[in-house]
Amino acid sequence: MTQSSASNALKLLALLSMFLLAGCAGSSSYMSDVPPERANYTTQADQALVVFMRPSGFGFAIQSSVFDIVDENPVFVGIVSAKAKVAYYVNPGERRFMVISESADFMDATLEAGKVYYALVTPRMGVWKARFSLRPVRKADLESAEFAGWYKQTRWVENLDSASAWASSNMASIRAKMNNKLPGWQQKANKPTLASDDGLGEPYQPPG
Repeated sequence: MTQSSASNALKLLALLSMFLLAGCAGSSSYMSDVPPERANYTTQADQALVVFMRPSGFGFAIQSSVFDIVDENPVFVGIVSAKAKVAYYVNPGERRFMVISESADFMDATLEAGKVYYALVTPRMGVWKARFSLRPVRKADLESAEFAGWYKQTRWVENLDSASAWASSNMASIRAKMNNKLPGWQQKANKPTLASDDGLGEPYQPPG
């Protein structure tokens, strides 16, 4: 077998392994599951609610951490494992969010107070491990059977006290990834953006 053939075979094996594991859920020692009776995230009159969901099990062993960039500073939102979702209350207006793993990617948002918005944390192939992007969920998408399935398949998680400590201790690396990737992302023609009218007046309720 030539070196090229061996390399292609290894890549194919890696892809097959990832597809086989695509249905797996992940977990983080910095996050805890939210009991159903406490998962009552409601809209707030003076804030917007953004729900970050990671319905895919692809790259389940790799964690994706989400940040709110405030005055060029990353503010920790939470670690979104495979098959998990995180609720984040934030002041309305123009926002920029970031997801970090091997690299960094971003999403802009225009948020209204009293509304709830949804965004997907989506995995993609990286150099050494999975990378992630943020995908805004449009209001029309919330009516689809696909979104209902994603919502039902993901569990609510919340930060433990150790999560903020983790973010603080890794902030130098987080900032470096942000500074490295943000200038190129800003040059993109079609940057992912949550529009103000993508929000709902009350939290999503899956049919059935």
